[in-house]
Amino acid sequence: MSKINELFNDELKIINMGLESFHKDLKSQNVKVIHMNWRPLAGGNKKMASLLSRLK
Repeated sequence: MSKINELFNDELKIINMGLESFHKDLKSQNVKVIHMNWRPLAGGNKKMASLLSRLK
């Protein structure tokens, strides 16, 4: 059996970063999943993120 095919026999373990609804949907299907409440730095504003990076 190829390595790729072996993946389909393993139990899924998922880390969800983003929409919490994805987490809820997976959890309702009894998939092992954790949700990380992650958002892009400065709300995705590149100029503000650049300014914030200078504060380090």
